[in-house]
Amino acid sequence: MRPAITGPALLFAGMAVACSSGEASPAGAAGRDSETRTMSVASNGGDAVRESFSFDGVFRQGGVVRGRVPAGTARVTLDGTDIPMTPDGEFLIAFGRDHGASATLTAYLGNGQQRTEQLAIAATEWRIEHVNASRRGGRSSAEFQRRRAPEIARIVAAREIRSDSDGWRQDFLWPVTGRISGVFGSQRVYRGEPGSYHSGVDVARPAGTPIVSPADGVVVLATETPFTLEGYLLIIDHGMGLNSAFLHLSRIEVAEGDTVERGQRIAAIGSSGRATGAHLHWGMKWGSERIDPRFLAGPMPVGGAGGGQ
Repeated sequence: MRPAITGPALLFAGMAVACSSGEASPAGAAGRDSETRTMSVASNGGDAVRESFSFDGVFRQGGVVRGRVPAGTARVTLDGTDIPMTPDGEFLIAFGRDHGASATLTAYLGNGQQRTEQLAIAATEWRIEHVNASRRGGRSSAEFQRRRAPEIARIVAAREIRSDSDGWRQDFLWPVTGRISGVFGSQRVYRGEPGSYHSGVDVARPAGTPIVSPADGVVVLATETPFTLEGYLLIIDHGMGLNSAFLHLSRIEVAEGDTVERGQRIAAIGSSGRATGAHLHWGMKWGSERIDPRFLAGPMPVGGAGGGQ
């Protein structure tokens, strides 16, 4: 995310873990840096006093927004649910792939007053492919279910960890640069029956290619053996409920509990788990919301700069 923006009236026009193929960005994603933003700051005796929220980010499905509360705020809620904020009044919110068209942000001030912001969430045109065929697959075997249950439990427990990392404040790097072979939000519909949407971004690179941490964080999961679907899986918490998951790795070079820095080498690309070839699957969540990493990392750098090589 780029320079801080403020505004009382904001309108930004516009799996499961199995991976899918295909290039291109969701409509509107490539042009997000040109979206209109407004500013509103009140002054009192020459000193700036925040009487409204300020924002920096993308108000659309799959997007992430950093913000600052009005001065004197004691707590802040999004659609009635409390969200954490820092002592200096900063917070993070995000909107999942299928989020509705609006959200309500409310600041409760220490003097009993409230400040409410109605947020317009723009729709993103995800890549949807209609297939004239029945959806393949059947019931999972008892053996698969037996192995999968503890894996899911570890993933859920890891994502419930809340570190005090400030990585969420940073501009995110691409963990590795290369050809984007799968985009967030893409989905196949089999004769009217929707399949699971793709929950991250895939970058195709040879096995063994190193990847780096996109931002500061704390390692909350580093699997010792491959999971059935994700393979070798690494999850990093960036603070404020924001985390990154890196799937199908060939090796992991950090351990649970480690603090990592933006740009630090953390693992290598592979094809472990359920994958058809070597690539990195990078997924991100804020709380229960799955979000598009491209709204944080920006366009893929040209010429291979900015992430693992």
